[in-house]
Amino acid sequence: MTDYRGLTWDHPRGTVALRDAASRFSAEDHEHTLTWDSQPLEGFESHPVDDLCARYDLVVLDHPHLGDALAADALRPLDELLPAAVVEEWRATTVGAAAHSYTLDGRLWAAPLDVATQVAALNRASVSGPPRTWDEALELSGTAPVALSLAGPHALLTYFSLCVALGEPPATRADAVPLVGRATGVTALEMMRDFFDRCDPATSELNPIALLERIADGRIAYCPLVYGYVNYASAEGSPVRFADVPRCRPGGRLGSVLGGTGLAVSRRTPVTEELVRHIVWLLSADAQREHLPRHRGQPARREAWTDPAVNAHSGDFYTDTLATTESAWVRPRHPGYTVFQQAASAIVRDGLLTDRPARAVHDDLEALHRDTARSATGD
Repeated sequence: MTDYRGLTWDHPRGTVALRDAASRFSAEDHEHTLTWDSQPLEGFESHPVDDLCARYDLVVLDHPHLGDALAADALRPLDELLPAAVVEEWRATTVGAAAHSYTLDGRLWAAPLDVATQVAALNRASVSGPPRTWDEALELSGTAPVALSLAGPHALLTYFSLCVALGEPPATRADAVPLVGRATGVTALEMMRDFFDRCDPATSELNPIALLERIADGRIAYCPLVYGYVNYASAEGSPVRFADVPRCRPGGRLGSVLGGTGLAVSRRTPVTEELVRHIVWLLSADAQREHLPRHRGQPARREAWTDPAVNAHSGDFYTDTLATTESAWVRPRHPGYTVFQQAASAIVRDGLLTDRPARAVHDDLEALHRDTARSATGD
């Protein structure tokens, strides 16, 4: 008998479907049980995964943590536990780069359970239609309360998304210099400055959940880049609408940074056939189209994202954001990246709050990146 314990993040999107499925698993005709604990969103974004894997059998994680987890030998590669056909099916059927984001050194380290990326969010009563370009978003900011997502790592992720949209995705290797070219980086920071000048500075402290709560109650009308939560679109008559992000120029790239969650198995876990079947079921078409949407989850498979019934229940959350999600950029996954992400985000956020010149902020980001690169490579 094995009493499995898992750790997910403390939001209905991260807990309800997993806990319901775990109850079914524990009631099946075997001696194993599965219980899910949860941690705050901020812990999910920044807590060291190797520490979590020392205490839990299953860990719901974000792909940038893979570098540190592999350096600590904290995870079991799923491709050594699962049939090759299952892994290939996941790669073929999940949205965008979801499966790729959990693949490193040729191995799959987490099951792409949930897909999200930065999308636009608006209050239906305040905004008649989503801005299609950044200029339109700026025009809206002159007449309605708006916000940028800047808390925790999100100031950096907003910056990265704009760099992607401008045509220069940031470097993903620790030893690649620069992180972002000076012209692109400064332009992205100046775009953030122009928009932030129209925002209430207090919104810089709000994580995506808190931002969406304020969009729901009308205190914020629009945010151009915030991680999408289907929960805020699913309620009947929901005041929140999600849409593709605004392009920097007409016909330009949709710039967004991939999020979502992966389900990883810690190195300490005694893996049984029953546990493997449970993980495979969570990623199955049936579970992704029916179980997750019915239990406040956000699926990863394209069949769910394009299913008319799933979209009808979600206020078309999935079809309205699919283009952005399919093109979302995968963050670096080298050791030390998540520490860099937090520190770099603070540089961007503080630069906006204190009105520092964009060139100075860019130079500080590049200096931090070089220091991180030296630490990662041992130079």
